[in-house]
Amino acid sequence: MPDVDSQAALARRALAALDLTSLNEDDDRARMLALCGAAATPFGSPAALCVYPEWVATCRAELDRLGLAGVRIATVANFPEGAPDAAHAAHDTRRALAAGADEIDLVFPYRAFLAGDRASADTVVRACKAACGPRLLKVILETGVLHDEATIRAAAETALAAGADFLKTSTGKARVHATPQAARILLETLRAHGGHAGFKASGGIRRLADAAPYFALADELMGLGWATPARFRLGASALLGDILATLGGTPPEPPSTSY
Repeated sequence: MPDVDSQAALARRALAALDLTSLNEDDDRARMLALCGAAATPFGSPAALCVYPEWVATCRAELDRLGLAGVRIATVANFPEGAPDAAHAAHDTRRALAAGADEIDLVFPYRAFLAGDRASADTVVRACKAACGPRLLKVILETGVLHDEATIRAAAETALAAGADFLKTSTGKARVHATPQAARILLETLRAHGGHAGFKASGGIRRLADAAPYFALADELMGLGWATPARFRLGASALLGDILATLGGTPPEPPSTSY
């Protein structure tokens, strides 16, 4: 039987690290306002909301109205296709930042990378990091498509060398989402680079039991205390319900999403 105190501690860690996400083609204002409202829990707030660029301003205004100015707004660029067009990806990034985004989740040109075009991958990440400046650039590698360890590790190395502030597993749109196996590779790569950049697992994380292996890996490979919200995130929507149920709150009804 799981230890109640340890489950509650895990739930609090997960809430603090959560990028509460809605990336649906049919997202509307009502859904975005509900997402912002779900961030106001009795146990604290998630690290960020992750929404499409057109909802950044709406969410920022609503979070501020709710007294949640500390909740960051993340949005996506080059999403979900991961095109190798650096100018287009940088344009996406600049528009999102101008709308008020604090963080960019950029899709790495994973198909081009798989085809051997490593230069385009480097150029896309560099262009978007230049657009971000000091704001966080999380690079989505789509590890479920990259498949093998050597390719995932090479993509992670390329992203870090080009300026990535975070390595993120997945868009949540591919058939295979985050896996502990891919997470270990990314965390090992981060450790080899000094542990200064962060890690985000996304896709398929719906319960605390799904989140627990990622915290365990981070603690094992990076050391206790490394996995703070500044360097560790979970991209999910349904996870919030399990967090609140574990902590004794009323689970919200988060928007349906592929996350």
